[in-house]
This record gives sequence, structure tokens and C-alpha cells, in this order.
Amino acid sequence: MIYNIYGKTGLRVSAVGFGGMRFDLKQSQQANADLLRYAVDQGITYLDTAPGYCEDQSEDIFGLAISQMADQRENLYVSTKGMPEEFDTADKAIAQIDKSLTRLNTDYIDFYHVWCIRRWKEYELAMKPGGQYDGLLKCKEQGKIKHIVVSTHLRGPEVQDLVSNNEFEGVLLGVNILNFLYRWEGVQAAHKAGLGVVAMNPLAGGIIPQSEESLAFLAGEGETPTQAALRFCISCPEITITLNGFTTKEHVDMACNVADKATPFTDADIERIRGHVTDKMDKLCTGCGYCMGRCPVDIPVSNFMQYYNEKLLMNKTEEEMVKQLDFQQKWLLLADRKANAADCIQCGRCEMACTQHLDIVRRLEEMAGWEKMLENSQQKD
Repeated sequence: MIYNIYGKTGLRVSAVGFGGMRFDLKQSQQANADLLRYAVDQGITYLDTAPGYCEDQSEDIFGLAISQMADQRENLYVSTKGMPEEFDTADKAIAQIDKSLTRLNTDYIDFYHVWCIRRWKEYELAMKPGGQYDGLLKCKEQGKIKHIVVSTHLRGPEVQDLVSNNEFEGVLLGVNILNFLYRWEGVQAAHKAGLGVVAMNPLAGGIIPQSEESLAFLAGEGETPTQAALRFCISCPEITITLNGFTTKEHVDMACNVADKATPFTDADIERIRGHVTDKMDKLCTGCGYCMGRCPVDIPVSNFMQYYNEKLLMNKTEEEMVKQLDFQQKWLLLADRKANAADCIQCGRCEMACTQHLDIVRRLEEMAGWEKMLENSQQKD
């Protein structure tokens, strides 16, 4: 494992972080806690979770593992989060931190994120007098949290504004080998400001390992596109930690092995990738799930958006997408849907929640046309 200094804190953290969003919930909490402990044994020291992750079990799994690693606690860096909309007063923020401390079985949280700043008004909500940030400052004074950081999906120029007031010591950003051309300005702004920079979604929410054939151009000699994507972030000097969502020991081993051999991308590598990457790569759904549960007619929005990824990634025709829709409805992402794309009432709640700022309503409208084409085809048959 390689280690980096986290911004101006002076803390030496693992270049690979454990993201607690991908636990296999078919396994017991103890089995998942064992996976986290295995990652620590491989040298991973940065452990990231949040309320709500994994059907709200992630913090509890972390707490179980942390209680079993009490003798290693001072060498681990635990991270969790709170959204400004949910904890819009100092008292609410403090109460949530106390709850997380209990669930995590720890006396302090190393990095606490003002979570998921998608629009500037959410930052302003967090920073208002008597708001979330004031609560975090009180918790920091009391030793409940060590460092106040921020998680954001803002664009580059807004990230620069976000970090300019020296309110945060680190930033968590969505950046990967597919979208770096459109996200790099934010990474550079945070790094230049002296913040620790944590990259989330280094595998584009699983898109890269699921689409290795079509993304073969990412890989160098002797590596897979997935390994190349991890190496891209891990070897980048502007990125402190590359956060991975692990489900198996094999996932942990791959990331750690990449870190052990993380040679930086050359200028020629970057130009090769630049020649293949189009603006479509910044429009992929990463499957974060923040849009789910918000639709008043129960459309599984994230599932539809991930199905739509095939059009963007593979340049599929309308006819091909209609054919794939039939398979998706019977066997895959859309098999358990409670509503179709055509049921969309265009309320816009999903777009307000989307961390990628995708044009979801327009895409649903397009997919509703594919549903109609499939229905007509089936009637003819």
C-alpha cells in the first residue's frame, strides 16, 4: 500500500479508501465487518461510510468492525456524513453526530462531511448562522470530530468557490478516468487550496467493470480497463485517496495490488484516452441511487438511467435499445419495476436529487417512446 498526506492535516492516509456503500447484504453483518477488517489488514486505513448506505446498515457494520479493532483505532481514519437538508440546524447536526458515534462504536470521527452538495443553495443552507456547520464546529471543539470536510457534485468553477473560504480541510469529489476531462478543474482547485482530495466513483459506479469490452481503450499493456481506472486515480498526485466500494476480498486485493504498482499515466496515455472519451462520458448514470424513492409514481429512475447508459457507452441505435428493453423488462434492471417510463409526470424531483445533473425527464420521455415501439412490436407478433 502507498500512503499520502491528507491536505494540511499532516495525516498519513492510505491511497486506497474503503467505501462502505457496496456491502453484500445477503451476507451477515459480521461477514461484512470481516471484509472491512481484511481491508485494514491489507493496509487500508481510510474507512468511509454514511447514514443510509446499504439500507442503513453500513454504519452499524463499520461499528461492529471498529469494536473488533479497538487496538488499531488510532491508526484508522473513520469518515461519515450528514446532509444539510436533513440536519439544517446546529442541534440537529450535533444529534446526528452523536448517533453516528454510537453506531460506529467510536469516541470520535476523523472526517465528517457536509454531504452531497449538488447545488449552491445546499452549501448556503449548511453555512447559515445556527446551521449544520455551526453544529460541526461545536462538535470539533468537544473532540467528537477531528476534521470538517465536504462532499460535492458541483462543477469545477463552483468547487473553486466552495473551497476558497477555508471552511473545509478536505473534499470528496466524483472523478474517474471517463469523466476527468470535465471534472479536473474541481480536483485542481481543491488540491491548490491545500485540501485533501478524495476521489469517489473511480469505476464510474461499476460502469467500467461491467463494460470492459467497449472500454478496452482505457487499458495499458497487461492490465484490464478496471485496473487502469483504479491506477489512474491512485497514481494521480492531486488525488489523496481513491475511494472504492468493496463487496469481496478479491475487490480489495485488486485495488491494493494496483496501488502497489501504481505507475502514473504518461502524457501519451492521457492523449490516447482523450481521443476516445467524448462528452457522453460525463453524462453516464453512476447508479448512486439518490434519485430512488423520490418518484411519486414509483418509477425506478436509477434502473432506467443505467439502462440508458448502453446508448451512451455503445452508441446503440433506437432499434437496438428497443430490443434490449424487452430483455431488461423480463430479466434485468427493469424486471421488478412498479411503473414504466411513460408514467412519468415530469415533476422533476429526480433531477433535483441527481448528483450528475442528468436530464432525467427528457430521457424518460425518450424511453417512453421505446416502450411504445416495443408494445407495438409485441402486438404484431
